[in-house]
Amino acid sequence: MRALDIAATGMDAQQTRVEVISNNLANMSTTAYNARRADFTDLHYQQVSAAGSINAADGTTLPTGVQLGLGVRTAAVSMNIEQGASRQTGAELDIAIEGAGYLEITMPNGQPAFTRDGALNRNGDGLIVTSDGFEVAGGITVPEETRLLSINPDGEIYASFDDQVEPQLLGTLTLATFVNQKGLEALGGNLYLETPASGQPNLGAPGQDGRGTVRQGYLEASSVDPVREISELIAAQRGYELNAKVITAADQMLGATTQIR
Repeated sequence: MRALDIAATGMDAQQTRVEVISNNLANMSTTAYNARRADFTDLHYQQVSAAGSINAADGTTLPTGVQLGLGVRTAAVSMNIEQGASRQTGAELDIAIEGAGYLEITMPNGQPAFTRDGALNRNGDGLIVTSDGFEVAGGITVPEETRLLSINPDGEIYASFDDQVEPQLLGTLTLATFVNQKGLEALGGNLYLETPASGQPNLGAPGQDGRGTVRQGYLEASSVDPVREISELIAAQRGYELNAKVITAADQMLGATTQIR
């Protein structure tokens, strides 16, 4: 009985949906996290009689035919490109990207990665790094005697010193944009890698060519909407239960068949 296999694909799809929702809720407080969504598509169909074929009995054309669906599959788990709200922290190396763009990060193996997590710090050598210690591209170093750091919307980082009237420009943050942000590969740790689907990064200064600007003393919050996620969770749970009932009904029908003498 095909109903058993079809309902099993439905249960598997709803389980995937719950897993995506649970990951969203787990990251509702993660800086710059973009909520994910599971997308589904129907499986191929068994063509018992094709629409438009000739009815052998009287030669008429079948208006619809008989097409039996074989279930559902997960087509994609896509990232919702929606900016989270900016929350004020007051930290001089916290930045929120207002608009499109990712900071470029240099991994330990030299490979570039990208993030919207602007919780930056200084390491022991004064280099500006992420909270995991990865160097922000450009190798911007903050001198030890720096009294005050300021970052303007264009990504320029200035240091003020006690013995200087004018602040000194240390470097400029650059942002990367992509043709298809949803095609980026998530690494964890708020990091992404470019892929053939995302296209190559288009690097440049904040505020130029459609890139966002930088806001010092703020961090981007997660874009997860808990109310929406709970509603999705309830719907997924109901869908799972309904598919389970189909399996129970199909099993009872098979049981009735075996009892026929």
